[in-house]
Order: sequence, then structure tokens, then C-alpha cells
Amino acid sequence: MNPKDPNAGERPPRPVTAAMVARAAGVSTATVSLVANGKASGRVSERNVQKVRQAISDLGYVVDGIGSSLARGVSSTVIMVAPDISNPFFARLIAGVRKVLGSDYQLLLSVTDPGQSPSVPEVRRLLGLRPAGLLIDAPNRQFLSELGSPIPVVAIDAPDAPPQVPAVNLDVAQGARDMVEHFAGLGHRKVAYLDANTGTATLRQRQQAFTHAVHEHGMQLPEGAVIATTIDVGEAAAGFAAAWPQWQAQGITAIGCATDTHAYGVLQEARVAGLQLPDELAVAGFDDLPYSSTTNPPLTSINLDAEGLGSGAARQLRRLIEGEPLDASHLVLPGQLVVRGSTVAQA
Repeated sequence: MNPKDPNAGERPPRPVTAAMVARAAGVSTATVSLVANGKASGRVSERNVQKVRQAISDLGYVVDGIGSSLARGVSSTVIMVAPDISNPFFARLIAGVRKVLGSDYQLLLSVTDPGQSPSVPEVRRLLGLRPAGLLIDAPNRQFLSELGSPIPVVAIDAPDAPPQVPAVNLDVAQGARDMVEHFAGLGHRKVAYLDANTGTATLRQRQQAFTHAVHEHGMQLPEGAVIATTIDVGEAAAGFAAAWPQWQAQGITAIGCATDTHAYGVLQEARVAGLQLPDELAVAGFDDLPYSSTTNPPLTSINLDAEGLGSGAARQLRRLIEGEPLDASHLVLPGQLVVRGSTVAQA
């Protein structure tokens, strides 16, 4: 120890506790807990609320969430596992979740690689945080069967979720059928489909429903007319550019896309190729992202209620956490075809 060092031998400052705040404010530790956790309304007088808040500010008190979790065996945290939250669809989904959770639960996001489903070991590690529940976006059936979570789990956009796992889904199959019916009504006979290569059930269901509807309407998907790329504008543009010479020779006049992001790539490359949209080529996507009404031309898309999906899933999870029965284990939200200039010429 250096005797000239003025800090030598100093002990680290003691952490501020709820008891210290209670003494400073002249109230009980239970009152401090109610105020610090935002649960004072109707239970603590406004005078005492202000005294506690002032003491918290003066002392720099921080709620020990981990300690509380250990004491109760569970926290007030909800973990949502989702891919690529930079996508506007997920921003709307998260907004719906937050709206329902409110101030009663804290939302923690665990982000997988874009387009990748979570792994069981990764999610099991999250259980070490002792969350109150899990929301998992687009998990596959095998994942849900293997997870065996001891806490409530709700799957989002997982049409193949087993019956015992609560899920909130979008009716993407009907959306695909509506898209094909729209193409058929416009007189298109040969179509193509630009899929996503993530392998999730919701995307697989879109492609299968699209293909089935094409045959039902007596239309054709020529050989090589279904390709897949990552959910990326540049990759979608490159995929379309490589496929278009063959598609054009085959007489394809309409393209359905698994996501609006794919459709943006097609629109971008179609302009480079000098194609007149929608006269020479009609393009439609899924999700109806905010940009879709401002692309050139505006994109026809299947509107999927991302915010409603998030709020529905959060509502199911809250009921499970709070011990309330579910009215239905699996909920399905409808989509809606929004027609714009990428398929129908606008006046």
C-alpha cells in the first residue's frame, strides 16, 4: 500500500438499499418498493410518493431487479426472441407487445441472426435470467417440442406450433390465395414466385398456398419459376436479375414475393431492366411495410397486422403468467390485399 496515495485503503461505497431510502424518507421499506416499482397509485399518498422519490434521487437508489428475481424465483421481465428487428414489421410487432405489457412487465429483446430461427440451447440460456415468460417469433415445430420451458411461452407467427403451445398467427395462406386471385382477375396466366430461404413455417405456408392457388385458377408456374433468396433487397434484386431472362422468355407477366423486402428488390431491378410496371410485369408482396405506399410504383401487398400480432401474443402471455385461462390456444389474424400501382395502373 502506498502511504502517499490519498485513496489507499478506501473501501468501495456501500450500495444504496431500500432500507436506507426508507430511513431518509421516513417511510417503510414496503412503501419504497411500491414507489420504486411504479405501483404506488392508490396505495401510497402523494406526499409520501414525493418524499420517496426525493430520497431515491438524493441517494442514487437503483432497484435490484436481479435480487428481487432471486427472492421470488421469477422476474417481471418478458423476453422476446426475434430476428432482424431493423425490419419495420418487427418494430410494429414490438409496439403491439409493449402496448399490452405496459409498465407491469419489462420487455427484453433477444435478437437472432436475420432470417435464422432460435436454437434450443440459446433460449435455455435465457431462462437463467428467470423471466416471467417468453415470446418467440417464427419458431419451428421441432424447436417448440424440444424446448420444454418451465415458464409460459407463446409462439408468434408459427402456424405449425403443436396444440399444447399457445400461438398467435397470421392467415398468410389466405393472403397468398388473394394475391393469386388478384393476378388471375387481371388476366395473368404465367406467374413466378420469389421466396425467402429461411425455411420458417410461415414463409413455407405462403409459397405452398400460392402454388396451390395458381393451379386452382388454371394458371402456370413454369419450370424454374420459383426461386428463393435471403430477406434482403440486394439479394432479391440479384435473384430476379438472374432469373428474369428465362422468365421473360417463358411469358411470365406477374411475380408474387414472400415479403415486401423481396418485392423492393424486384422493383429496383425491373427499373434497371427498363420494364414498364404494371404493363409488362406485375409485382406483389407480403407485409405491407410503411415504404410500400411510396415505392415507384407503389407496391401491391398483403397487409399483415403486425401490431395486432404483437398485442395478441402479449395478451396470451399475460394471461398465462397471471394464471388466467386462455379462451383459445391458437389465434389467427386475417390479412388484407392492398392494391396499388405495381399491379394496377393508377389514374
